[in-house]
Amino acid sequence: MQSDIALIMALPNESKGLFEQAGIQVHYSGIGKINAAFKAFEVIQKTGCKTLINLGSAGSSHFDAHSLVEVITFVQRDMDVSPLGFAVGVTPMDEDIPAEIHVQPHFEHLPKGICGTGDSFETGQPKVSCNLVDMEAYALAKVCQKLGVRLISVKYITDGANDTAHLDWEENLLLGAQKLLALYQAHFQMQWFNAVVCN
Repeated sequence: MQSDIALIMALPNESKGLFEQAGIQVHYSGIGKINAAFKAFEVIQKTGCKTLINLGSAGSSHFDAHSLVEVITFVQRDMDVSPLGFAVGVTPMDEDIPAEIHVQPHFEHLPKGICGTGDSFETGQPKVSCNLVDMEAYALAKVCQKLGVRLISVKYITDGANDTAHLDWEENLLLGAQKLLALYQAHFQMQWFNAVVCN
């Protein structure tokens, strides 16, 4: 089915079933960059979407817990080929996509963030410059760049990316799902409805 937008999240834990209860389809990628890249490609191919919306959770020692942050720059915090002379975060021999992927902001009212993505649950200081961390967003951004699809990514800050992050993450997911659902309904569900009515 053709659709202008598609919604992708990492885990059902991040939506708590609230999106489905509201009649919103969510595509779940699973954890990590490989799963995220595969699912993003699959969703874009199947739906023909022009915009992929990524909602989910992230850790940050920079932004306040429980805040929503729009990601406009994506980096890889676990790509480290520095022994061969490459800067941390740079994928060697990958000239098509830069180490820092930038996207156009969508929300005027949300703070803007740099997301460091890696296949680990970060509880310390990343090796690359970023102010929030997750495990999927860079992969989504890279697939969207390669396929010419716009990415809009908003993260709910569940934890401080510190030694209690695993406890805070789980405890704060329900509130995060509620805030992300409210954002989606206010900015995307009405937009989709208006487009259908006008056409």
